[in-house]
Order: sequence, then C-alpha cells, then structure tokens
Amino acid sequence: MTYVVNEKCIKCKYTDCVEVCPVDCFYEGENMLVIHPDECIDCGVCEPECPADAIKPDTEPDMEKWMELNRQYADAWPNITAKKAALPDADAAKDEPNKFEKYFSPNPGSGD
Repeated sequence: MTYVVNEKCIKCKYTDCVEVCPVDCFYEGENMLVIHPDECIDCGVCEPECPADAIKPDTEPDMEKWMELNRQYADAWPNITAKKAALPDADAAKDEPNKFEKYFSPNPGSGD
C-alpha cells in the first residue's frame, strides 16, 4: 500500500503534508502535489495533515487513476520538502467538484 494525492489537491496545494513526510516523497506541480508511490513508506503521517482531505491510501475504491497520475507526475515534477503558502484561492476551491477536468495542469511547480 501507498498513499496518493487525488483531485481535491488541485487549486489548493496545501503543503502541510510535505512538512511531515519523513522520506520527502512529494513532488510539486503547478496547481497540485503528488506522492511518488515507490518512495512512500506507508507511514500515513501525511493523510491527517491535509486540510482538503486529498491524501488517501491506494487501497480505497477508485484510486487506480490517481495512483497512475501520482506515479507519472512524480517522475516529471520537482521534489518539494518544505512547506509553502497554499494557492491564493485554496480555501474557496477546497470542496469544488470535478477539479481535474476543469483545472489540472501538467506543468511543474518550482519545487524547493
């Protein structure tokens, strides 16, 4: 098992999770984060830290799509190991539905 980031992170990009990760397995896109599934040690400390509830175990239903997306973009985006400010409209976007179809960006973030 590993943890994955789902669409609830899009347009929010809270980085509370990054700060507690003991193995630095988060990677930063333009408007979301992903977890590298081969680097995650399944400790679970990141899951309760996410204000958007965007981190889930890959064993939950319908996580296959997110597992593949996390794997793909963790290999393409820069590593992030320190907390940054969330995106400007994060609180307003937190519970918005269908964010992947509307807003997902394949562009990398700045990383550390």
